[in-house]
Amino acid sequence: MKIRIFLMAVFVTAFSLLSCNNDNDPNIDVSNVEVQDFIWRGLNTYYLWKDNVPNLANTKNDNATTYLALLNSYSNPADFFESLIYDRQNTDKWSWIVDDYVALENSFQGISKSNGVKYGLVYENGSTVNIFGYVRYILPNSDAATKNVQRGYIFDAINGVQLTVDNYSSLLANDTYTMNFADLNGGNPVSNGMSVQLTKTAYQENPVYITNTFNINGEKIGYIMYNSFTSTYDSALNAAFAQIKANGVTSLILDLRYNGGGSVRTATYLAGMITGQFNGQLFTKERWNNELQDWFETNHPDWLVNNFTNEIYNTDTNGNVLLQEAINSLNLSTLYVITTGSSASASELIINGLNPYINVITVGTKTHGKYTASVTLYDSENFGREGVNPNHTWAMQPIVLEEVNKLGVNDKDGFDPTYELSETLTNFGQLGDVNEPLLAYTISIITNTPPPLAVNSRVENNPLMEVDLPALDRFENTMYVEKQLPYDFGRFNN
Repeated sequence: MKIRIFLMAVFVTAFSLLSCNNDNDPNIDVSNVEVQDFIWRGLNTYYLWKDNVPNLANTKNDNATTYLALLNSYSNPADFFESLIYDRQNTDKWSWIVDDYVALENSFQGISKSNGVKYGLVYENGSTVNIFGYVRYILPNSDAATKNVQRGYIFDAINGVQLTVDNYSSLLANDTYTMNFADLNGGNPVSNGMSVQLTKTAYQENPVYITNTFNINGEKIGYIMYNSFTSTYDSALNAAFAQIKANGVTSLILDLRYNGGGSVRTATYLAGMITGQFNGQLFTKERWNNELQDWFETNHPDWLVNNFTNEIYNTDTNGNVLLQEAINSLNLSTLYVITTGSSASASELIINGLNPYINVITVGTKTHGKYTASVTLYDSENFGREGVNPNHTWAMQPIVLEEVNKLGVNDKDGFDPTYELSETLTNFGQLGDVNEPLLAYTISIITNTPPPLAVNSRVENNPLMEVDLPALDRFENTMYVEKQLPYDFGRFNN
């Protein structure tokens, strides 16, 4: 589960042992490695797997000279950060660092540079080098929305250059590029001569992509396609539930097939919208590193829990109320969720958190498998946004906790579907249309009717095989918590 935890304010009062200006050599100069110093202090305090990384041991900065040597071991802050990550390939696949925290902050609000094409990447048939892309959906009021590009289009080149595992990142990162389209040709695309030039601009995406109510065989079925747990749009999500509730729905299909995660707080609100009968009960519980977990459990075990609630209550870093409204609850005992391998983090949290309470039926393919959360740390005395070091704009998003449900469990490998059905490019369908295969299959399950032709005739041997490569936009696959840690919190406080 990809989890982004946004630490709104952290006031740490006892970090004298975390500074290179210690008793061994008070005149040591860290000005040339101040970013590395920030990275070490932050990971030493909050990193979930700090006990597994010898260079994050609390004794590592007891001697200023050896500590400075550690900081100087990598001239690039990103490389130093990477050197402190535990088992990158298998365990911590999600911690990351940025050199522009303004862009990071914007991403948490759904703001990024986009041309409006949301796509996936797939290996060419029989290749481990060449890849091609397919368009999942188009963002409204974007550059792409005015161009000849739509869901299901295949592209295998950018600016006439074939996409590969080595160049896709640089090609697709450009602000302006020409997307070259192709015919699928059994998984080995052949150019069809079509192309479109696309330009990225600042864009704020409303994650509530589709809201609808279907009246099928006398049953009213609500459908919400939700693409990111973005707290800025909590009210929009609540309004979507108000709409389908007013329509008298008795079943809900929550389409999370492309939802990579987001705010844990928003996930908690969504759980309350789906249910409503469990207000005040435990939705999820957090597990931090051993030192922090011991402190929480001894001093404030209540700070480790996220309970079902019947009210949206969002504040800024100063405690000012940004949004307060009653949650529109459906009081459902069964939920139908459409999932794919791109359903991650907070999407999986919804499934896991609700499993002990209601019947959660998933339709599609296995989810991504991310069970952890990260926190935004800034280079300041307390790792908060205020008083940030003016000499640079680095910030990091390390994994700091894992989320478990009421039963104390999660699924680290992803959730297998109750009913399996892969998306296929030969029968992609239109999102929100009752004949789109995944939606049609889910409706047939709800209504206990045979799956329609759109499902039965799909091409079984041509499922989408996503490329397991670092995402171009890390913000799309992550989960974060928005909480304020106490002013007197610190590893050395009693």
